[in-house]
Amino acid sequence: MISHDLLLITQSYITEHIDTFHNKRLQKLTTLKLHTILRRKNPYLFRAKNILTAHDLIQSFLDAYISSQEETIFGDFLEGLAIQINQMVYQGIKSSAEGIDLEFNNEGVRYLVSVKSGPNWGNSSQIKRMIDNFKKAKKILRTSQSKLQVIAINGCCYGKENQPDKGDYLKYCGQDFWTFISGELDLYTEIITPLGHQAKQRNERFHNEYAKVINRFSADFAGEFCYTDGAIDWRKLLAFNSASCALN
Repeated sequence: MISHDLLLITQSYITEHIDTFHNKRLQKLTTLKLHTILRRKNPYLFRAKNILTAHDLIQSFLDAYISSQEETIFGDFLEGLAIQINQMVYQGIKSSAEGIDLEFNNEGVRYLVSVKSGPNWGNSSQIKRMIDNFKKAKKILRTSQSKLQVIAINGCCYGKENQPDKGDYLKYCGQDFWTFISGELDLYTEIITPLGHQAKQRNERFHNEYAKVINRFSADFAGEFCYTDGAIDWRKLLAFNSASCALN
Protein backbone atom coordinates (compact mmCIF):
# COMPACT_ATOMS: atom_id res chain seq x y z
CA MET A 1 0.00 0.00 0.00
CA ILE A 2 1.50 3.34 -1.06
CA SER A 3 1.96 5.87 1.72
CA HIS A 4 -0.70 8.55 1.88
CA ASP A 5 1.85 11.38 1.73
CA LEU A 6 3.57 9.98 -1.37
CA LEU A 7 0.23 9.52 -3.09
CA LEU A 8 -0.71 13.13 -2.33
CA ILE A 9 2.64 14.42 -3.62
CA THR A 10 2.23 12.43 -6.83
CA GLN A 11 -1.33 13.56 -7.44
CA SER A 12 -0.51 17.16 -6.55
CA TYR A 13 2.43 17.32 -8.95
CA ILE A 14 0.43 15.84 -11.81
CA THR A 15 -2.52 18.18 -11.21
CA GLU A 16 -0.24 21.20 -11.01
CA HIS A 17 1.96 20.42 -14.03
CA ILE A 18 -0.17 18.50 -16.52
CA ASP A 19 -1.53 21.77 -17.92
CA THR A 20 2.03 22.68 -18.89
CA PHE A 21 2.13 19.60 -21.11
CA HIS A 22 -1.19 20.44 -22.73
CA ASN A 23 -0.27 24.11 -23.22
CA LYS A 24 3.09 23.27 -24.78
CA ARG A 25 1.63 20.79 -27.25
CA LEU A 26 -1.08 23.31 -28.18
CA GLN A 27 1.55 26.00 -28.68
CA LYS A 28 3.61 23.69 -30.91
CA LEU A 29 0.50 23.05 -33.01
CA THR A 30 -0.74 26.63 -33.35
CA THR A 31 2.69 28.05 -34.26
CA LEU A 32 3.53 25.28 -36.74
CA LYS A 33 4.15 26.16 -40.39
CA LEU A 34 3.27 23.95 -43.35
CA HIS A 35 6.78 24.07 -44.78
CA THR A 36 8.20 22.89 -41.44
CA ILE A 37 6.46 19.52 -41.56
CA LEU A 38 7.04 19.14 -45.31
CA ARG A 39 10.79 19.50 -44.77
CA ARG A 40 10.99 17.15 -41.80
CA LYS A 41 9.10 14.10 -43.08
CA ASN A 42 9.94 11.48 -45.70
CA PRO A 43 8.04 11.98 -49.01
CA TYR A 44 9.22 8.59 -50.32
CA LEU A 45 7.48 6.81 -47.45
CA PHE A 46 4.15 8.50 -48.01
CA ARG A 47 4.36 8.01 -51.79
CA ALA A 48 4.96 4.30 -51.19
CA LYS A 49 1.80 4.23 -49.05
CA ASN A 50 -0.13 5.47 -52.10
CA ILE A 51 -1.57 8.55 -50.42
CA LEU A 52 -3.63 10.36 -53.05
CA THR A 53 -5.25 13.37 -51.36
CA ALA A 54 -3.78 16.53 -49.88
CA HIS A 55 -5.87 16.00 -46.74
CA ASP A 56 -4.57 12.47 -46.13
CA LEU A 57 -0.97 13.49 -46.81
CA ILE A 58 -1.12 16.50 -44.50
CA GLN A 59 -2.80 14.47 -41.76
CA SER A 60 -0.09 11.80 -42.02
CA PHE A 61 2.70 14.39 -41.93
CA LEU A 62 1.09 16.29 -39.07
CA ASP A 63 0.34 13.22 -36.94
CA ALA A 64 3.94 12.00 -37.28
CA TYR A 65 5.25 15.44 -36.29
CA ILE A 66 2.87 15.81 -33.33
CA SER A 67 3.65 12.33 -32.02
CA SER A 68 7.36 13.12 -31.97
CA GLN A 69 6.80 16.46 -30.24
CA GLU A 70 4.45 14.99 -27.65
CA GLU A 71 6.91 12.26 -26.74
CA THR A 72 9.55 14.90 -25.96
CA ILE A 73 7.22 17.22 -24.03
CA PHE A 74 5.66 14.42 -22.00
CA GLY A 75 9.09 12.94 -21.33
CA ASP A 76 10.07 16.22 -19.66
CA PHE A 77 6.90 16.07 -17.58
CA LEU A 78 7.59 12.50 -16.39
CA GLU A 79 11.21 13.37 -15.61
CA GLY A 80 10.01 16.19 -13.35
CA LEU A 81 7.53 13.85 -11.65
CA ALA A 82 10.24 11.24 -11.03
CA ILE A 83 12.54 13.84 -9.47
CA GLN A 84 9.73 15.17 -7.26
CA ILE A 85 8.85 11.68 -6.01
CA ASN A 86 12.47 10.72 -5.40
CA GLN A 87 13.10 14.00 -3.60
CA MET A 88 10.39 13.20 -1.10
CA VAL A 89 11.48 9.60 -0.51
CA TYR A 90 15.30 9.76 -0.78
CA GLN A 91 16.02 13.51 -0.81
CA GLY A 92 17.16 13.22 -4.42
CA ILE A 93 18.25 16.28 -6.39
CA LYS A 94 18.22 17.45 -9.99
CA SER A 95 21.75 16.70 -11.10
CA SER A 96 24.09 19.40 -12.40
CA ALA A 97 26.22 16.83 -14.24
CA GLU A 98 25.95 16.75 -18.02
CA GLY A 99 23.38 14.23 -19.24
CA ILE A 100 22.39 13.18 -15.70
CA ASP A 101 18.86 14.03 -14.53
CA LEU A 102 18.76 12.81 -10.94
CA GLU A 103 21.17 12.01 -8.10
CA PHE A 104 20.34 10.40 -4.78
CA ASN A 105 21.78 8.25 -2.00
CA ASN A 106 20.30 5.00 -0.73
CA GLU A 107 21.95 2.59 1.70
CA GLY A 108 25.41 4.05 1.15
CA VAL A 109 25.23 4.07 -2.65
CA ARG A 110 25.15 7.19 -4.84
CA TYR A 111 22.86 6.67 -7.83
CA LEU A 112 23.20 8.67 -11.03
CA VAL A 113 20.03 8.48 -13.10
CA SER A 114 19.40 9.40 -16.72
CA VAL A 115 15.63 9.44 -17.23
CA LYS A 116 14.07 8.56 -20.61
CA SER A 117 10.45 8.10 -21.63
CA GLY A 118 10.66 4.54 -22.94
CA PRO A 119 13.13 1.71 -23.47
CA ASN A 120 13.82 2.32 -27.18
CA TRP A 121 14.93 5.90 -26.81
CA GLY A 122 18.26 6.09 -28.62
CA ASN A 123 20.67 4.74 -31.21
CA SER A 124 24.13 3.37 -30.45
CA SER A 125 25.85 6.76 -30.56
CA GLN A 126 23.29 8.28 -28.17
CA ILE A 127 23.73 5.38 -25.76
CA LYS A 128 27.52 5.78 -25.98
CA ARG A 129 27.12 9.46 -25.11
CA MET A 130 25.04 8.53 -22.07
CA ILE A 131 27.72 6.05 -20.95
CA ASP A 132 30.41 8.71 -21.39
CA ASN A 133 28.34 11.12 -19.27
CA PHE A 134 28.02 8.48 -16.56
CA LYS A 135 31.79 7.90 -16.57
CA LYS A 136 32.56 11.62 -16.34
CA ALA A 137 30.12 12.11 -13.46
CA LYS A 138 31.55 9.09 -11.60
CA LYS A 139 35.08 10.39 -12.03
CA ILE A 140 34.17 13.79 -10.60
CA LEU A 141 32.41 12.23 -7.60
CA ARG A 142 35.29 9.89 -6.83
CA THR A 143 37.81 12.71 -6.98
CA SER A 144 36.39 14.06 -3.73
CA GLN A 145 35.08 10.76 -2.30
CA SER A 146 37.39 7.96 -3.44
CA LYS A 147 35.56 5.18 -1.58
CA LEU A 148 32.09 6.22 -2.69
CA GLN A 149 30.12 3.48 -4.46
CA VAL A 150 28.45 5.00 -7.52
CA ILE A 151 25.92 3.18 -9.72
CA ALA A 152 24.62 4.55 -13.03
CA ILE A 153 20.98 3.98 -13.96
CA ASN A 154 19.14 4.46 -17.21
CA GLY A 155 15.56 4.84 -16.01
CA CYS A 156 12.69 4.48 -18.49
CA CYS A 157 9.21 5.59 -17.46
CA TYR A 158 7.40 2.80 -19.31
CA GLY A 159 8.17 -0.57 -20.88
CA LYS A 160 10.09 -3.63 -19.73
CA GLU A 161 13.73 -4.69 -19.59
CA ASN A 162 14.49 -8.35 -18.95
CA GLN A 163 18.27 -7.88 -18.79
CA PRO A 164 18.87 -4.75 -16.73
CA ASP A 165 22.65 -5.18 -16.29
CA LYS A 166 24.27 -3.44 -19.27
CA GLY A 167 27.80 -3.53 -17.85
CA ASP A 168 28.44 0.22 -17.58
CA TYR A 169 24.98 0.90 -16.17
CA LEU A 170 21.70 -0.67 -15.09
CA LYS A 171 18.53 -0.17 -17.11
CA TYR A 172 15.23 -0.09 -15.20
CA CYS A 173 11.95 0.27 -17.07
CA GLY A 174 8.30 0.71 -16.15
CA GLN A 175 7.37 -0.69 -12.75
CA ASP A 176 11.03 -1.43 -11.94
CA PHE A 177 11.99 2.22 -12.52
CA TRP A 178 9.19 3.75 -10.46
CA THR A 179 9.83 1.24 -7.67
CA PHE A 180 13.55 2.05 -7.76
CA ILE A 181 13.04 5.79 -7.29
CA SER A 182 10.22 5.51 -4.72
CA GLY A 183 10.51 2.17 -2.93
CA GLU A 184 6.85 1.50 -3.82
CA LEU A 185 5.87 -1.50 -5.97
CA ASP A 186 2.52 -0.12 -7.11
CA LEU A 187 3.40 3.52 -7.76
CA TYR A 188 3.53 3.00 -11.53
CA THR A 189 -0.21 2.20 -11.60
CA GLU A 190 -1.16 5.10 -9.33
CA ILE A 191 0.28 7.63 -11.78
CA ILE A 192 -2.21 6.78 -14.51
CA THR A 193 -5.39 7.82 -12.66
CA PRO A 194 -4.71 11.55 -12.07
CA LEU A 195 -3.41 11.87 -15.64
CA GLY A 196 -6.94 11.18 -16.85
CA HIS A 197 -8.60 13.87 -14.73
CA GLN A 198 -10.29 16.38 -17.06
CA ALA A 199 -8.38 14.89 -19.99
CA LYS A 200 -11.40 15.30 -22.28
CA GLN A 201 -11.77 18.99 -21.46
CA ARG A 202 -8.04 19.65 -21.74
CA ASN A 203 -7.88 18.00 -25.15
CA GLU A 204 -11.01 19.59 -26.62
CA ARG A 205 -9.27 22.86 -27.53
CA PHE A 206 -6.34 20.94 -29.01
CA HIS A 207 -8.61 18.90 -31.26
CA ASN A 208 -10.43 22.04 -32.42
CA GLU A 209 -7.14 23.69 -33.35
CA TYR A 210 -5.91 20.46 -34.94
CA ALA A 211 -8.93 20.46 -37.28
CA LYS A 212 -8.22 24.06 -38.28
CA VAL A 213 -4.57 23.28 -39.02
CA ILE A 214 -5.51 20.23 -41.12
CA ASN A 215 -7.97 22.29 -43.18
CA ARG A 216 -5.64 25.26 -43.60
CA PHE A 217 -2.56 23.21 -44.45
CA SER A 218 -4.53 21.01 -46.88
CA ALA A 219 -5.74 24.07 -48.79
CA ASP A 220 -2.26 25.63 -48.85
CA PHE A 221 -0.67 22.35 -49.92
CA ALA A 222 -3.17 21.87 -52.74
CA GLY A 223 -2.42 25.36 -54.03
CA GLU A 224 1.35 24.85 -53.97
CA PHE A 225 1.99 21.16 -54.56
CA CYS A 226 -0.92 19.85 -56.61
CA TYR A 227 -1.59 19.89 -60.34
CA THR A 228 -4.57 21.82 -61.64
CA ASP A 229 -6.53 18.57 -61.82
CA GLY A 230 -5.96 18.05 -58.07
CA ALA A 231 -3.33 15.25 -58.19
CA ILE A 232 -0.30 15.62 -55.92
CA ASP A 233 2.82 16.81 -57.73
CA TRP A 234 5.25 14.44 -56.00
CA ARG A 235 8.27 15.68 -57.96
CA LYS A 236 7.66 19.26 -56.86
CA LEU A 237 7.15 18.15 -53.27
CA LEU A 238 10.31 16.06 -53.36
CA ALA A 239 12.29 18.94 -54.84
CA PHE A 240 11.10 21.22 -52.04
CA ASN A 241 12.00 18.60 -49.44
CA SER A 242 15.28 17.26 -50.83
CA ALA A 243 16.75 19.23 -53.76
CA SER A 244 20.34 20.39 -53.35
CA CYS A 245 20.66 23.76 -51.64
CA ALA A 246 23.05 24.75 -54.42
CA LEU A 247 20.19 24.45 -56.90
CA ASN A 248 17.78 26.61 -54.91
